[in-house]
Amino acid sequence: MKITYIHHSSFSVEFDAAVFLFDYFEGELPVFPKEKELVVFASHRHHDHFDRSVFCLAEEYPSVRFILSKDIRMSENYRRRMGISDEMAERVAYVGKNQTQELWVGGRPLRMETLASTDEGVAFVLEYEGKRLYHAGDLNWWTWIGETEAEYEDMTRRFQAEMKKLEGCHFDAAFVPLDPRQEERYFWGFDYFMRTTDTDAAFPMHFWGDFSVIGRLLSDPVSEPYGERVQRIAEKGETWEIS
Repeated sequence: MKITYIHHSSFSVEFDAAVFLFDYFEGELPVFPKEKELVVFASHRHHDHFDRSVFCLAEEYPSVRFILSKDIRMSENYRRRMGISDEMAERVAYVGKNQTQELWVGGRPLRMETLASTDEGVAFVLEYEGKRLYHAGDLNWWTWIGETEAEYEDMTRRFQAEMKKLEGCHFDAAFVPLDPRQEERYFWGFDYFMRTTDTDAAFPMHFWGDFSVIGRLLSDPVSEPYGERVQRIAEKGETWEIS
């Protein structure tokens, strides 16, 4: 499979029969093969994870469909106001937390599970064409210097409860927040995920254009057990072939 970094938390993953596009809101998109079904995933409604401009993809990719977190659900009045047709609305499926679904994409089965985010929306666990993917959305250990003890304990409990569901799971590729705004706690969620799962290729995301945070993690002894599996993202549009 071919993975392309687009921007922020947005990646595309190209398989033999389909292309998955995650959390797109802006940035230059690759040219996807027209013969492959395009599936757009959005983990939640925050402006840096979803923009209604994704519906314009139907002009170029007629078979596109959308899998959106339930917090993005659009009312009929909103759709009409935004110029989103009934035909386009039929291409949208909404998912909530802790759900399991099986779909057919590009004539092949897709197994999809969701986790509860520690912010809004969901995280995705996907099995397709013999590969297993994880896209965290905003599921992260969002702990901040200056928070109260109660806030810390609540966040820690909720984050670790979701990670418990992934304990020992193998992922061919995972997209996981590494946010420098958390100061010295920037790596906590990423590190916990890597120590909890068996992930072959981990892609940092949600780093707000600060590519240096990846090198910061890899130069820290904390990453020694898994550092060789962390992908060094240096620029938008960078691609990787994952066998």
